[in-house]
Amino acid sequence: MTIIRRLTLTLLALFLASPAIAADLVTDRPARGGLAIAANGVAAPVLYDPADHPVVVHAAQGLARDIATVTGITTAAAPFAGQTPATPPIILGTLGRNALIDRLVRTGKLDARRLTGAWESFVITIVRRPAPGVPVALVIAGSDRRGTAFGAYELSEAIGVSPWHWWADVPARRRAALYVAPGTHRFGPPSVRYRGIFLNDEDWGLHPWAARTFEPEHGGIGAKTYERLFDLMLRLKANTLWPAMHHVSAPFNRDPAHAKLADDYGIVMGSSHAEPMLRDNVGEWTDAADRFNYATNRAGVSRYWEDRVRSNGRYESLWTLGMRGIHDSGIVGADTPAGKIALLTQVFADQRAMLATHVDPAVARVPQMFVPYKEVLDLYRAGLKVPDDVTLVWPDDNFGYIRQFPDAAERRREGGSGVYYHLSYLGAPLSYLWLGTTPPALIRSEMGRAWDHGARTVWIANVGDVKPAEIGITAFLAMAWNVDAARAQTQRDFLHDWATRSFGAVAAPPIANLMDRWYRLNLERRPEHLHYGLPGQRPRPSPLAPAAIDARLAAFDALVADLDRIEPGVAPDARDAFFELVAYPVRAAAAANRRYFSAERYAAWADSRPLHARRAAADARAADALVTSLTRRFNDDIAGGKWRHIMAEEPADNQWPGYRLPPVALPAPGLADPAAPAAPPAPPAATLVVEAESATAKGWRFVPGLGRGTGAMLASGAVGTPIAWTLDTDRAGTLAIQLVPTFPGTARTDFRLTVTLDGTPRTIAVPRRAGDAAWSAGVLDNLVSVPLGPLAPGRHRLTIATPDEGLMLDRLTVTPSPARAAAPAH
Repeated sequence: MTIIRRLTLTLLALFLASPAIAADLVTDRPARGGLAIAANGVAAPVLYDPADHPVVVHAAQGLARDIATVTGITTAAAPFAGQTPATPPIILGTLGRNALIDRLVRTGKLDARRLTGAWESFVITIVRRPAPGVPVALVIAGSDRRGTAFGAYELSEAIGVSPWHWWADVPARRRAALYVAPGTHRFGPPSVRYRGIFLNDEDWGLHPWAARTFEPEHGGIGAKTYERLFDLMLRLKANTLWPAMHHVSAPFNRDPAHAKLADDYGIVMGSSHAEPMLRDNVGEWTDAADRFNYATNRAGVSRYWEDRVRSNGRYESLWTLGMRGIHDSGIVGADTPAGKIALLTQVFADQRAMLATHVDPAVARVPQMFVPYKEVLDLYRAGLKVPDDVTLVWPDDNFGYIRQFPDAAERRREGGSGVYYHLSYLGAPLSYLWLGTTPPALIRSEMGRAWDHGARTVWIANVGDVKPAEIGITAFLAMAWNVDAARAQTQRDFLHDWATRSFGAVAAPPIANLMDRWYRLNLERRPEHLHYGLPGQRPRPSPLAPAAIDARLAAFDALVADLDRIEPGVAPDARDAFFELVAYPVRAAAAANRRYFSAERYAAWADSRPLHARRAAADARAADALVTSLTRRFNDDIAGGKWRHIMAEEPADNQWPGYRLPPVALPAPGLADPAAPAAPPAPPAATLVVEAESATAKGWRFVPGLGRGTGAMLASGAVGTPIAWTLDTDRAGTLAIQLVPTFPGTARTDFRLTVTLDGTPRTIAVPRRAGDAAWSAGVLDNLVSVPLGPLAPGRHRLTIATPDEGLMLDRLTVTPSPARAAAPAH
């Protein structure tokens, strides 16, 4: 294929499937060659074939409801039985399951050449005389059951119904008439085959909300919740779910109706890295815990797995292979790496034999995956062999940085590769379960690297309770559906597009600006990580200089001031959504920072600056009260109490204390005085900062939205090319480079840098080992500082080169040396 033809096809695919197309698909005014699907008080019925898949019926009913919601014109979804509709209909169906659509293909009225045999693809087009008595119709044809459903919900979003209309109360845009633009609109296939989410750590949000508010008759996360979730997933073009599996939740498969419900919605069910063979070990392993040991109880564990394969083998599933201990603990039954590898090799063989018996004798056709997570990654690196048709799903480090990517040999594997990614996490060094602060820029950068390295088969995001990770989920799944279109957007572009869809074009620019700055501030330290002595360590103050604290609090104050200006202009019917998606996270994060740093200052000033300390105490207590008030409003008032018990400020209780932020120790009320004078601003720091993006070089790509400045520089493409800066300093200091804590794009555990200062090169290794102290500090600050030594006053030339893809430079700093005291006179 020539370069020009490849470029043409790439641009064509980007055009056909880009997010902008949904908005261009439907207009408010008639266009020549177009079609009215709602006008003059009449709306098109949605017709389907009763022989089609159940998910198509769900999608048809959803589309009909959405048209009525947008226009106020009632319409219906109904089987097509040769009737003559009073208005041109919408015909929705799947190739091979809809007789009318199949006839259109046979007669040449519908071009299905790009649909036949494709994965999750669809076409939306106007067809003249599709059936006797029907002069014209809008046809939505899918290559398979999910393709058809995605087509229906593509039209729903195009008319103004957000995928988050229920889960975040985003109102539909009211329109008097709807016209579909002329032409054939093609979508798919998706960039990533299996795209989905993992409900996890649901103890403090999703479970209490389901148990006490949404479906108390079930007592937890049950069919009503999952049905709402499946609808959301289809609207976001996701297809795979790992269900909730903590102690508080009933196992998904305990009720066989859940698996049938998932299949009716076309959802592929899987299970986490710690829950092989669709089993929930926490809730389903009823034998003694020490019997979950394949070395000593192979027969018992095998029966446990085979029972699930037998019961769920008829459904579309993504089977997790391997074995770890119960509830995310290490495998038992062997003490050495060699012994563990031998044990897992036997596990693989036995699990695949079960799949061959109960799912498909050609076991390579059964979708399977293996997640080398935590200590299992070390076993894989030590020589564990995974069957070639099994997808290797590479983990991040739980904080958004992918630990390893497939190499050339792994990219040739029949099963391909994927990624297990975190947007929420319960674990060391500190959890983040509250506000959904992972920046879209980081998602795009790391998942883009994954795509470039060939991880294209499975993408799963751990999303915690779904709320409040709505923006991150949207970014992750949009990229999984169409990686080229998503990568063409910066973080600001994405947020502008998201805000336009959620709150309208007029409100979008200031909201996008606000949220872009919010993500950047929280990347420097998440609200859940405002604690600088880790659990089990002695408390210690933050390392931030007074001026840095002032600047951080001022930046949050500026966000709140802008929010105060934006919020009154939000349409009344969008105010609940605005609070959930924008106002609560912005105000809560600002208050959490004010609370922490004010309490810290009170402790530091109580003796030396008592008046300032009492004002700091008042500020800390007021900020704490604000967080409580905001959270109470979220739970009790928003959407008429719909979300009662969904939001819990971190930490909500004393569970898992070794992984969670301790409560802030507030000064007693009597020690707080809001009338006391505030401390004067601290003098600015003298540190010289040079942002990495101030230089450009071939092989280095600017990533806006990451790092401390406007962005960071990523070594990609022609690695080994140096990037250079000129430094001017008027006093001696210590030079350091600061990195975003990514990992190398290979199995290496360190980055190799050649640093040349004023013509003198030296080689530096920067270790990147998940779990050590440097990694802990790096993921909490989203920064790794590499000292380079003393720097004399004057002008200097610094260049940095690396052979390792993935190195991300944030900034250079020169910290002035302390002034020397004058020598005593003699």
